[in-house]
Amino acid sequence: MKIALITENSQAAKNGIIHEALTTVAEPFGHEVFNYGMYSAEDTASLTYVMNGLLAGILLNSKAADFVVTGCGTGMGSMLACNSMPGVFCGLVIDPTDAFLFNQINAGNAISMPYAKGFGWAAELNLQDCYRKLFENEPGAGYPRERAEVMKKNRGILTDLKNATCHDMLTVLKNVDQDLLRSAIAGERFAEYFYANSQDEAISDYLRNL
Repeated sequence: MKIALITENSQAAKNGIIHEALTTVAEPFGHEVFNYGMYSAEDTASLTYVMNGLLAGILLNSKAADFVVTGCGTGMGSMLACNSMPGVFCGLVIDPTDAFLFNQINAGNAISMPYAKGFGWAAELNLQDCYRKLFENEPGAGYPRERAEVMKKNRGILTDLKNATCHDMLTVLKNVDQDLLRSAIAGERFAEYFYANSQDEAISDYLRNL
């Protein structure tokens, strides 16, 4: 699985801690982590939590990534922005129980975490525990297990609902503020990572021609 890490400007200084915790857990499971930044508070390209959502939508809808790990001060802003995108199902994960239940019940493709609120001593251990609960089990197995079929049915209904209420990603890209879009893909490694992994030529071509 290709996992994309996206860090917004207020928490950019913690990107290294988050990236290390994520790779420490994800890579032994056979996953590949792509760090889309921000890499430091001094980065030229600055991401807001709104841009986190837009970038998550681009990466997941193009299949350049299979899963997105993002967040902000509380995790709520990035979660809301992600869930405004077509095909993105983002959960707010604060502790390992959240991570486990989101994986087993919702089987979404993105999480948002608080990287300021409650981020104190041994925070990196909580990150590792959360990521382990996300990636150590097959998603969607259900909790409790006897409700797995009901949960699967509800995920399908939610997917259909989102398809009915959202435009496709290319339409979103054409109609969103173009300066906002350019800023969201301005990270120093975006082109390197994205165009090598995108499986949607229409999305790739549109972004190349911005």
